[in-house]
Formats: sequence, structure tokens, C-alpha cells
Amino acid sequence: MSLLNSILNETALAARSLADYVSGTGLRLGVTGLSRSGKTVFLTALVQHLTRLSKSSATDSRRTFPVFRVHAENRFTRAILEPQPDDAVPRFAYEQHLAALTGGAQEPDNRRWPESTNRISELRLTIEFERMEGWRKGPSSLTLDIVDYPGEWLLDLPLLTKDYAQFSRETIESSTSATRAPLAADWRALLSSLDPGAPADEEQAGKAAEIFTAYLRACKNERYSLSTLPPGRFLMPGDLEGSPALTFAPLQMEDGQPVASGSLAAMMERRYEAYKSHVVRPFFSDHFSRLDRQIVLIDALASLNSGPSAVRDLENAMGDVLSAFRTGRSSLLATLFRPRIDRILFAATKADHLHHTSHDRLEAILRLLVDRAINRAETLGASIDVIALAAVRATREAKVRHGGEMLDAITGTPLKGESLHGDMFDGIAEAAIFPGELPDDPKRVFRGDGLALPDDDADYRFLRFRPPVLETSADGRMTPLPHIRLDRALEFLIGDRLV
Repeated sequence: MSLLNSILNETALAARSLADYVSGTGLRLGVTGLSRSGKTVFLTALVQHLTRLSKSSATDSRRTFPVFRVHAENRFTRAILEPQPDDAVPRFAYEQHLAALTGGAQEPDNRRWPESTNRISELRLTIEFERMEGWRKGPSSLTLDIVDYPGEWLLDLPLLTKDYAQFSRETIESSTSATRAPLAADWRALLSSLDPGAPADEEQAGKAAEIFTAYLRACKNERYSLSTLPPGRFLMPGDLEGSPALTFAPLQMEDGQPVASGSLAAMMERRYEAYKSHVVRPFFSDHFSRLDRQIVLIDALASLNSGPSAVRDLENAMGDVLSAFRTGRSSLLATLFRPRIDRILFAATKADHLHHTSHDRLEAILRLLVDRAINRAETLGASIDVIALAAVRATREAKVRHGGEMLDAITGTPLKGESLHGDMFDGIAEAAIFPGELPDDPKRVFRGDGLALPDDDADYRFLRFRPPVLETSADGRMTPLPHIRLDRALEFLIGDRLV
């Protein structure tokens, strides 16, 4: 029966993919990000630039977006927002997020970073351009559907291939690491008192889920910046909060240990499978399986800030991400009716927290981490690239004198409450900061068989800055949001469809 259900599910996915193709959807781009990576900011900036390219001065816009080939070659006509394509999916609140970033034309002092999103949303753009190749040469258009979803949902997809016992073993084992063990102490203490073979007890299950969730939340704290924290909905439950599908936790079980009917283990196993059926599979079938391209945003600087354990965990998370893509494209029917995801971009965000001399170094560190993850994954058949970028550049570059030496620095307005060397910032005054330098050889991040900061005394404590103040053009409109390499990211993700 399970084989029949699997075939029916795959047939439904293939039919929906074929319907997408026939309806001329064009290209579906997935945008996701690991914790605090700036996903909302990235998507807001991307849409603002695309919808303004044709309205700005051709010379100015090509100077600020030169790598986006269709625009550099003067073939970009315009991009316009279209009505929301899927009635059951919320629209990405582009206008509200842009207003938060800029403070509005009249209130630039109110600018702030938009709130993080914890649900799926979507936006449709139609890009009009001139084709220069093939029998369709001349005026053309591309419909771009952008699907925005939390990175925690992506990291849940490997659960589809794991039963409850495997999930329990792997989660418990990971909690024994040097960084996680203190954070997991309360949960591990409770775990040792639970008997999987004891009768099912709702109170025990609820308490275990509560303390297990507290452990996951502690791992996510920016002090530790750990990335692999499934089940993802435990940290963003939404309307599922308190439901049985979110009221389970791992149990200490021996390999091959039978699960007795009516036992605590049977209850936990049933709820784990319900989580997969009601949370993970619908996301996969309704959204993830329909994607053509994907960008995964990563706050690699936060991992460097937090030390070797966070960097190691980030590498593991990227391995899980690649595993999710492999899981999503393994069926014959899906391959027959729709091309697999053929481009995946890993992007290290917040490059503006570094001087430009370290941008390529940040990119090289991310590339090394991705390469190590790829080496442990099966062949994906997708083109994978990495980039260091800042979707919105909050700093400028400057020189500062320190001890008779001129240092490369960045200048911006630190967020209120940020501190450095005992100085507390008020969120109003600008400051020139020497952010430090990343190693010129990314392999220096590794030491022996493990991971380490480049130097024992290295300390990358990057300040957080307010969004930049935008200038006003002669016609009274605000200038586009400044960025670092956003055009290069866009060229990789959709440039080949605009030739």
C-alpha cells in the first residue's frame, strides 16, 4: 500500500509540474536563509532593483548593476509586479519591508531592518526584455515567481528519509558535542529518566517537548549560532503550537528495539510521523518540488564570531541542505515531467561588515565549506556556486589612523545598544570601525581534522549597523538601495533565461 501511495504522490507531483510548465509560469526561484541571514532584506532589495532598472538613468543603473548582463547590454525593458499567483500562499510584503528599510521618503530617521518572516510567501514579477539569440529573437518576457520560505523548513526535508529511531539517535548524539552539551543538560537529564517502554503519558510527552524545544532555542542564540536544529517548526510553530504533531521529542532507544503498542515510544513515533505527514511533506509537494532555482543565504560571519563549533555546524547544515535537494529530485516521474533544480547559489551575507579586501576571502571560506559538504553528498546534477554579498550595504569604506598606521575601515551608524571596546552606540552617530581581516588562505579555518578559527586569539565581533540613508534624486525619488554583488547573484540565478 505504501508503494501505491508513493506512486500516486509522485504522479500528482509530476502532473502539477507539467501544469506549471504548460501555464507558462516561467521560472520559480526559491529564496531561503539559515538563521538571521537577511532573507527578507535580500528579497526586498532584489525586487526594488529589478523594478527600478528601467526607470533609473541608464548610465547610473549600469554603473551600480554592471554584472546583470541583460541590463548591461541595454536589452532590459522593465520589470513589473503582478498579482499573487497562488491564492493559498501569502504575498511577500515588499512595500512594507521597503518602507521599513528606508523609513519612507519623509522619515529617513525611522529606517530599520524589517522583521524576520517565519512563514512561506510568494511574489510574481514579469521581466520584459529583448532576446538576442534563437528564433525568438526580439521582444520577450519571463515570468519570475519568487518563493520565500524559512531555512528551517529546508533543513526538515531530510527527515523524510529517517524513521523516528534514526532521528532520535542522531539528535541525541549531536547533543553531546562540546558546545551543545551544556545547552542540552536539562533535556538530557529528563531524557535519562524517561522509559520508552512505559505507558504513553501526555504530561510526560508535553514536558519532554517543552524542554527539548528550549534546548533547540538555546542553540539558535546568536552567542552560539548553531544551524542544524530540526524539527524546524518547533522554533516557529505558528498555528500548530500545542498540537500533537509538535508535542514529541527524541527518546533513548537501542538499535532494533521494538516499539510496544501503547508505549511512550509508540506515542512519540506516531507524532513524529504526523509531523512528517502534516508539516514536511506538504511543504515538499506544494512548494519545494516545484522550484527551478534556489539561493541559500548564510550568515557565515556569525558562525566565525561564535567559533569552531558554529563553523562545523554550519558545514553540517550545508550538507543537510544538499541532501534535501537530492531527496527532492530522486524520482523518475519528476525527472520526466520537469527538469530538476539546475542552479543552487550559496550566499554569505553581510559582506558590508568587512572591508572589500576580505570579500573574496569570505567567499573562499564559504566555497571551501560547501565543497567539503558536496564531497559527502551524492551527485546532484545541479550547477552550484557561492558568493559573498550584501543585499543592502549599510557601510562605506574609509581609512583610520591607529598607532601611526593607516588601517582599512568601514563607516556606518551602529544600531542602538551595540558596543565595542566599552563604547556604547546610540544609533544616531556614525562610527569608523576596523573590522579585522579574514585569512587570505581559507584552509587556515581548518586545523587538523577539525575546524578552528584562523588564530587562537582571533575574534571577529562584527557590529550591526542601521540601514543606510538614501539620497534623493532630482525628480524627488529615493535612489536604489546600495549593495555588494547583488547583480552577480541575479545573473547566476536567472541570467541564462534572459539571452
